[in-house]
Amino acid sequence: MAKENPETEKQFKETLEGCRTLFAKKLHDYNASWRMLRPSSLTDQLLIKARRIRSIEVKGKAMVEDDIRSEFVALINYGIVGLIQLEKGFADSVDITNDEALALYDKYASEALQLMLRKNHDYDEAWRMMRVSSYTDFILTKIERVKEIENLGGGTLVSEGIDANYMDIINYSVFGVIKLTYGELQRG
Repeated sequence: MAKENPETEKQFKETLEGCRTLFAKKLHDYNASWRMLRPSSLTDQLLIKARRIRSIEVKGKAMVEDDIRSEFVALINYGIVGLIQLEKGFADSVDITNDEALALYDKYASEALQLMLRKNHDYDEAWRMMRVSSYTDFILTKIERVKEIENLGGGTLVSEGIDANYMDIINYSVFGVIKLTYGELQRG
């Protein structure tokens, strides 16, 4: 039986702090312009970020500056935006202050951390044995599930909702950032 790595919570928090710093800087530059994203547009934004990661993984080369780690950071931030949008709905204009946006960001980042800690307890750090490419595939699967739930108008019979899929996207993306930051790569 594997033991929990004492670094996991620290690395997870450090990753989220870095993502929050970028989020705050983008709020400064653009305000909460993402408030205008309808659910389907947000899902498509997540899709293009995850597809780009997979493309770089398969081709072994990026033709534009942002690297895979940056795309995982974007998935984390857009995943949190998705959770905010689920709570508040979309708007026709920016309707929250930057401080309100950051407070909502903190709420969902904390929820993602707590979920990870509970799952990590049950799964015994299994994510550390996984390949980064598997995170990408799982994220793409979660996005496809979100698209199907959207197509069903939110009505599922036995499946988790969009919020649970966003949380998983955030957590798999954090794991990707941790592996890419701390050099815990597994080849394959």
